[in-house]
Amino acid sequence: MMTASRRIIVIDDDPGIVDYLIDMLRQVNYSAAGFTDTADALNAIENESFDLVISDVIMPGMRGLELMAAIHRKRPEQLVLLITAFGSIDLAMQSMRAGACDFLTKPFRIEELYTAVARALEDRQMRRTAVKIGFTDDKNSATGIFITQSPGMQRLVSMATRAAAVNSTVLLTGESGTGKSAVARWIHDNSPNHSGPFIAVNCAALPHSLVESELFGVRKGAFTDASKDRPGLFSQADSGTLFLDEIAELPLEIQPKLLQALETGKVRALGDTKETRVSIRLIAATHQPLEQRIHDRLFRFDLYHRLNVISLEVPPLRERKEDLDALTKTLIDTVCLRLGKQGPVNISVEVLRWIRAYHWPGNVRELANTLERAIVLADHDTLLLEDLAQASKLPVNDTSFFELAMMQGWSLEDINQAYIRHVLAMTGGNKIQAARILGLDRSTLYRKLG
Repeated sequence: MMTASRRIIVIDDDPGIVDYLIDMLRQVNYSAAGFTDTADALNAIENESFDLVISDVIMPGMRGLELMAAIHRKRPEQLVLLITAFGSIDLAMQSMRAGACDFLTKPFRIEELYTAVARALEDRQMRRTAVKIGFTDDKNSATGIFITQSPGMQRLVSMATRAAAVNSTVLLTGESGTGKSAVARWIHDNSPNHSGPFIAVNCAALPHSLVESELFGVRKGAFTDASKDRPGLFSQADSGTLFLDEIAELPLEIQPKLLQALETGKVRALGDTKETRVSIRLIAATHQPLEQRIHDRLFRFDLYHRLNVISLEVPPLRERKEDLDALTKTLIDTVCLRLGKQGPVNISVEVLRWIRAYHWPGNVRELANTLERAIVLADHDTLLLEDLAQASKLPVNDTSFFELAMMQGWSLEDINQAYIRHVLAMTGGNKIQAARILGLDRSTLYRKLG
């Protein structure tokens, strides 16, 4: 087994354990350092960069949660893998809720250590990839949808990066729920006018009779209810970005005025005799083929070409299978943060497999909403298939689980593993209780989990 050299720090009050773990890690090409004193370890973590911290839960002078908090005060994104002695599983679970990425129970086989380390470092690499490609959470929806390893999304990232650097008009296309609004926001945040306002409006949500006044403004007395001047969205977005979502729904009679505003950089409020100059970057989005709208005489050909300077298509979620695991975990973290839910919510192996198999016609929006409902309704820290069944009308019952197993080509061993992890999740990670329910001795359970 060979690995790229990653830096790992080992913390344990037993020098023998520290030396043993360092030796085992170095045998598979990890760069490892060790400490028996928490103060020295924390100082090293603050001043040096480590890919992973492996620490005993109970250390002299500083117990589990205190050590976790101290590490994350210095390095908020630091991954920590905890080692716990028999009888301290509850403390380890509390530490995981406080931010640990995984834990191992003594005694453990060295293969279990290697597996846990590899899993933690793989998760870290996924998060680094998301940062490296330039996308993080959208400021409004905070969905984190751009964590990606899929070719289609990586092409979008590359093109969006180039689009952000200039002030050209952008047309975003793609199915509903794919994240077009998040792409628009990211382009603005990384554009030369990022310090200006970002004004977003859904054209389909505007009352037909008010579209013109909403977009271009209204002068006092222009109509009966116009008791004062009111700036339109173009003026509000001056020196920034105006995002027109569902542009295909813009009334045909308003389209010439929008075209004129884009070509001249000037707008005239309803009831005004003068034009006002505005400097904006327009981003439009649609899930409908505008070519068909043009054919149906519902959208102007000249406006389409004025909007279609830079065209970016956001791929559907079914074409992003490589991203589903990391995206699911990021969405769960985001939901928990927004809801103020203490500690992380884990997700069972069978749920992840089901998520990979489902086609998600509602795309990222459907996945995010399903996960949020499941998190709100669940009364435990690990999402199970029954939580998804309770949260949605999706076919996630026992029958569909076995249908999924057949569709995915699972072996009997795969199904056994899914059930074992399901029982382990239901017992809060208590392997002794899980082994009792499964009718296994602890050594057999450890072997099956390994």
